[in-house]
Amino acid sequence: MTTPLTTSLTLFDTRSRSLKPVTASNGEYLRIYSCGPTVYRDAHVGNLRTFLLGDLIVRTLALSGVRSELVQNITDVGHMSEDLHEDKLLAESAATKIDPFEIARDYESKFHNDLALLGITPAKHYPRASESIQMMLDLIQTLMDQGSAYLGSDGSVYFDAQSFPSYGEVSGNKLSQLLPGHKYEYSEEGAKRFHADWALWKAAGNRTQMVWDSPWGMGFPGWHIECSAMSISYLGGAVDLHLGGIDLRFPHHENERAQSNSVSGEEIVAQWVHGEHLLFEGRKMSKSAGNVVLVHDIVAAGLDPLSLRLCFIENRYRSQIDLTWDSLHAADATIKRWRKKLSEWGVSTPSIQSESVIASLTTLLMNDLGTVDVAIELRRIERDDSISLGEKAHIFRAIDSVFALDLDRVEVKGELTSEQAALLEERAAARAAKNYARSDELRDQLLLLKIAIVDSPAGQSYEVIP
Repeated sequence: MTTPLTTSLTLFDTRSRSLKPVTASNGEYLRIYSCGPTVYRDAHVGNLRTFLLGDLIVRTLALSGVRSELVQNITDVGHMSEDLHEDKLLAESAATKIDPFEIARDYESKFHNDLALLGITPAKHYPRASESIQMMLDLIQTLMDQGSAYLGSDGSVYFDAQSFPSYGEVSGNKLSQLLPGHKYEYSEEGAKRFHADWALWKAAGNRTQMVWDSPWGMGFPGWHIECSAMSISYLGGAVDLHLGGIDLRFPHHENERAQSNSVSGEEIVAQWVHGEHLLFEGRKMSKSAGNVVLVHDIVAAGLDPLSLRLCFIENRYRSQIDLTWDSLHAADATIKRWRKKLSEWGVSTPSIQSESVIASLTTLLMNDLGTVDVAIELRRIERDDSISLGEKAHIFRAIDSVFALDLDRVEVKGELTSEQAALLEERAAARAAKNYARSDELRDQLLLLKIAIVDSPAGQSYEVIP
């Protein structure tokens, strides 16, 4: 029998409403699933805060010597808009007159570029919903065979919410309190047995794009089933940590838990960890308010994109942030100062004192990802004359393995190399030929050469990563 490995890291578990030690159920490494982007638009800075949460957890675990494996899905089908009974990708396709999968691949590429600019370590797997249809069909069939799902009169397959007695433990929303037509779940006229049931597979109806064959006819998956299928398949039936933004707690994670546990007969996810909302200049970001901020906007303002990372680090992941341009400029100045200091401090000098300080800072990180406390301590250490310059360098470099602010960066400016220029030209040609597989390969090669691609309707552009 496998002996679980309990780590020193504690995180707030949304389901139990308490801090819990993070445990590797297989005794070897943490299995982490993080809900990824819906690739019908750019990921804004609020989305990226959630994606950074996984990176900080992975890096903190690594600092303490614990391995982890992160899986993050790419939602490129099945995510319905809140106000219209229409897939978000198809809505974008109708508005732009561009093939929906072309849109998805473009925004997926931009997503990876943004992650690179923020120093976020890539996940081990990025499964796409559109390429995981069979595993969803298999899961749906299992749910139907055991009586947890049924075929509605409209040809769609629904999960029987009343078949799962512990529904509501993640979000606190009880089935008896959910009124017909509650947000995100629509009342298909008479097709469902109970108003809070949700679609696992939607009948295609008049829809002709992004549909697949199934035992129940042509259709497409519901939003929630993809994460159940992918997390179970890619992480071997057990998820030690499930991450996401607080907005996904209900209904997405509540419904996902019901599906996954019904199939397995046990609790699939050991801990649910959620990051809080982000405001910008005191307001929720929205297209209508005209205050949606992208990583590209931060770069265009002449700021290091890692200034956004530091702003997030200097706020607790469970607290709402009010991000401002002033805070981004301040973070940018801090990073530049720390890089200059580290260059002046020179070679790291490990010592009993510096190792003790690193151990203390690591303990702070292990306490519910205490990046705020560590950032405060770094500022104090920076000014502490009792710590030698070499010891300071050793401490800052150790913590930068988690903060990932690239503090050893030496600013070098220059023109593109011939190799970079050639790859950029080849990628532009690949995109023009709609050879997206080759385009993605070249994007990854360019990232290794410190060139981040920015795709837009106007074509390909690039940014040099300092």
